[in-house]
Amino acid sequence: MPVSDLTDSRAATNALLGALKQDRWRPHAVARFLWQAADRSVRQAACRPRALAQITALHGMLLALTQTQEGRRWVATSWTLGALHLGLLEHRDRLSPADALTLLRGNLPATTVGSSRFSGVLAIASDLADGHLARHQATVSPFGDYADSFADAAFWTWLVLRHEPSRAVRAAAIAAWALPVATVSALAISRGTMPERPRPALLGPAAAMQGIVAVRHLLRR
Repeated sequence: MPVSDLTDSRAATNALLGALKQDRWRPHAVARFLWQAADRSVRQAACRPRALAQITALHGMLLALTQTQEGRRWVATSWTLGALHLGLLEHRDRLSPADALTLLRGNLPATTVGSSRFSGVLAIASDLADGHLARHQATVSPFGDYADSFADAAFWTWLVLRHEPSRAVRAAAIAAWALPVATVSALAISRGTMPERPRPALLGPAAAMQGIVAVRHLLRR
């Protein structure tokens, strides 16, 4: 079965990474990998018109609320990434409320709420809420998992770079969030398969830094 037709996103990713490793990451192999990944993304999005309509409507609403060119670029990037990863919904054909909440969190920097003192606390609350909602409604999916990671990385990196005055805190936060990403990427490249999500022990420093940054941002005048 062609990779673009595989419903199982992990199987598709493993097939693409395996071929890339087998060809030793030569330029033509990388080009083929990118082409096949893009082709699968577009085909999987086309197979889920309801989810595509939902994600377009959500970002259209955010675009209407955005007042800056930078914010509009942020929303456009979020829509592109979301639409190209709809294949991660696998057997589902629509977004869940938890997915929508995750996408909203990832777009906080594009809104006036993002710069408010409460944005860090709000991001943590929404992170806890979308996970609970997904489990309660049995809508946990690879799309939600990866959207959650992207949303966290995007929001917290933006917050510390834009609003955190301490260089030490900025450096510690970026290091804590970069470690899981670097670990997963290194394992994927070396093994030629997609590893499981990082263990809680690896994510612990990132969660701790989120709390520290959120409180500092809340108390800052």
